[in-house]
Amino acid sequence: MSAPTRKRRRLTICAITASAALVAIPASAAPGGGGSPFGPRVLGQLAAEREQSVGTFAPSLKGEDGDGDDGNEADEIAEGADQYAEARTSPGVVAPGAYGAAWQSLNKLPRSKGSWRNVTDLPYNSDDPRYRDIDSNSSGGSGNVTGRMAAMAADDDGYVYAGSAGGGVWRSRSGGGHWRPISDRLPAQSTGALALDKAGRLWLGTGEATTNADAYLGSGVYVLTHPHHGTFSSRTRVGGDELESTTVRQLRFGGDKVWAATSKGVWSHSTKTLKGAWKLEFAPNPGFLPGGSEAADPNAPYKNIANDIAIDPKNPNKVVLAVGWRSGDDYNGFYTKGAGGTWTRITSGLGDLPADADGVGSVTFARSADGSRYYAIDESPEQLNTNPDSGLEGFYVSKSGSPTGPWTKIADYKGLAASGSALTSSGFMPGVQAWYNQFLTVDPSDPQHVYAGLEEVYESRDGGGTWSTVGPYWNFGFSCWGIDPAKQTGDCDQTTHSDQHGVAIGRYHGRSFVYVGNDGGVYKRPLNGRQNASGHATDWTSLNDGTIDTLQYYSVGIGKDLDHGGVLVTGGLQDNGQSVLRGDDRVMGSNFGGDGGDTLTDPANGCNTAEEYVFLSIQVTQNCAVNDGSWIDDASKATSFNVAPPDNATSEARFIAPLAADAKNPSTWIAGGRHVWVQTHGYAIRKGDEWTSVYDLGAGHTATAVAASGGKVYAAWCGPCNNQGFARGISVGNADGTGWHDITLPVDGTVPNRYLSGFAVDPKTADHVFLTVNGFSRQWTEGPGAGVGHVFESRDGGTTWKDISRNFPDVPADSAVITPNGGLAVGTDLGVVYRAPGRTTWQRVGDLPAVAVLQLKLGPDGTTLYAATHGRGIYAIRVRDCG
Repeated sequence: MSAPTRKRRRLTICAITASAALVAIPASAAPGGGGSPFGPRVLGQLAAEREQSVGTFAPSLKGEDGDGDDGNEADEIAEGADQYAEARTSPGVVAPGAYGAAWQSLNKLPRSKGSWRNVTDLPYNSDDPRYRDIDSNSSGGSGNVTGRMAAMAADDDGYVYAGSAGGGVWRSRSGGGHWRPISDRLPAQSTGALALDKAGRLWLGTGEATTNADAYLGSGVYVLTHPHHGTFSSRTRVGGDELESTTVRQLRFGGDKVWAATSKGVWSHSTKTLKGAWKLEFAPNPGFLPGGSEAADPNAPYKNIANDIAIDPKNPNKVVLAVGWRSGDDYNGFYTKGAGGTWTRITSGLGDLPADADGVGSVTFARSADGSRYYAIDESPEQLNTNPDSGLEGFYVSKSGSPTGPWTKIADYKGLAASGSALTSSGFMPGVQAWYNQFLTVDPSDPQHVYAGLEEVYESRDGGGTWSTVGPYWNFGFSCWGIDPAKQTGDCDQTTHSDQHGVAIGRYHGRSFVYVGNDGGVYKRPLNGRQNASGHATDWTSLNDGTIDTLQYYSVGIGKDLDHGGVLVTGGLQDNGQSVLRGDDRVMGSNFGGDGGDTLTDPANGCNTAEEYVFLSIQVTQNCAVNDGSWIDDASKATSFNVAPPDNATSEARFIAPLAADAKNPSTWIAGGRHVWVQTHGYAIRKGDEWTSVYDLGAGHTATAVAASGGKVYAAWCGPCNNQGFARGISVGNADGTGWHDITLPVDGTVPNRYLSGFAVDPKTADHVFLTVNGFSRQWTEGPGAGVGHVFESRDGGTTWKDISRNFPDVPADSAVITPNGGLAVGTDLGVVYRAPGRTTWQRVGDLPAVAVLQLKLGPDGTTLYAATHGRGIYAIRVRDCG
């Protein structure tokens, strides 16, 4: 039996946000047995598209050559990140403090009487044996998963701390598992860094620094004096607002100082007191900082990126800064303070570690507890831009223990590929996403025992002389793998989820463990664990037990569960596929792999589901994609089908493209790319050529939202979609292709010149429609026509619009739903607000933490509102409790 083809999806960044996923491997790609998870058709396409992308990366990442669903994941992550950011920053640059002000405004609103119920607070098994269909990653070996973990910390008393990308910080008192959130009161739930100081205090740097699409900026650095018991609050913030609206990649301690590597340079603060301002130690381009002469430049967010700080253990005044933008800039390099007290670039003496700007990108340091060694990972902009296989420059060691070296290279991507890696194919090898995936740590009792994370987890017990891939990307392609639903992952051992970000070493009941955080949550193994003959660990344990729900949903779908009773709840996730929760489930399953985008679900039968991958790649199933894997020997037994509209093949759709069913006729679907596509076969569709283009939005334009009711279709678009000439518009017509026209929206008109994110059409009359607008008002956004307002109403089919925002917080609005009683619910980047029928003002719904709600939908009977949060799973509330 040959290994099946598998999907692999991606991620996203915002100067305010980030996200990731896995690479789509279609059924026609028949992999060989050589240890590659990719088939020959995909390998050829990966190589070709990477070749085309060479040299296209720029500091602002504004390439318009989007990848199709078979494209290279690293490129797709970058593009997705760009697009997520564009929605929140266009038409210009957003000033610091926007989210903080929005959170304060939200908290001043009156609050509804109802409470949200977490729907997805139970284990989510990515290897669920029920769903071994052709488009699923089930049997890959990741086991139970949750949302992306950006940082980890652990102590010797069994306490483990996990910092998620968008769902806050969580604590376990039992060496992992039985988690509880401890940062829900903060205005930012995005984690950049976690660190325990010598006094046992837990330091939190908010603002995820992976520079992917759904990584949000933070509100500063906080300290928890008694982390075994306390919770973070705004009163525990260190310093003033100097680090608000930044990302924090690392926190390092030296002497009586804490150092922070941020998106606004390197800062320091005393560890003796939390009061007093942070000190800006070094910014390579200070004119691009907020308030500077070039702060409004589109590339300003990329001009002062700091990645890490290495402090000499023998002399805390001897410090090396790793500074630079992942895709390359003139300021990239290593800096140290000269005799005159000025930070200067190190141009020589580093040994094998590059000193030139082209060779220094994202960097991570780690030092041994005894001070005898320093280790480093270096991602190279030159490799990223020219090497189709990897962006990794290498792993390095300074055997002197000094951060100034000399450094010796101890690994490159070819050596890692030969260490038992699952990534051995041209176009996708170790370090291909080294700008996004990095961690590094040293065993506190052995300076030669090192763990390093890229897409996979690597271990060396001899100071880097040899490496083992103890946590392979997945098990597909290995000879031990099998699809038999009686086994988790054939005869292979469980591995971790892919895409590594955080690591910590701690003790529990006298035993030492290594904890890793990645796109699938938290995993652990004994620090000196076992390996098989291939170098793969045999003792990984998933700690994603359902008590930690940081799942990052883009969408939600709800339908009746005809087989199990109740309702079926499903949704598309960042890098964790499509979850499906049946009416009587105690464990969620995954029936589609990779990144899950938008979702359509038949209200009358939830097993009728359409799931979007990226760039409008759509799969459909009529049995929940239940399959025992028999399709691997008989393709006719597959129960999901690729039905992508043609804009997917031409890359003329957004990373997460809009998909909707007609509210009056659920068999009529609308999909938006460059074209507005319609198909009328509902869930019985089987091929992409069943779509019909009813309108061309124009070259360079891509749909951002679509909606339809009774045959009338609304489509919003942008193009260009970045802050260099941003434009947006609305087109209206009929599903049969007649009556299409563009609505005139002047740049200085009522509807702001910002990203148009969603429609809600009145079920009583299709000419009555509401529009949500993303981004921030002109108070925060420097750009032409940024305007004011986030919610607009039209009663004449979109010809004219009225701003109904009133007391609506100035926060990106993502989705809207008209409730059966005539109310209007809106999902925002900080929760849900509601306008009751007959009212003109807004109130906050429930008490969700500061988490993005990217989509709202009603249940089959209209009595329950569901919210897809991007960091805390799916929540539900009774409509009657919204007001």
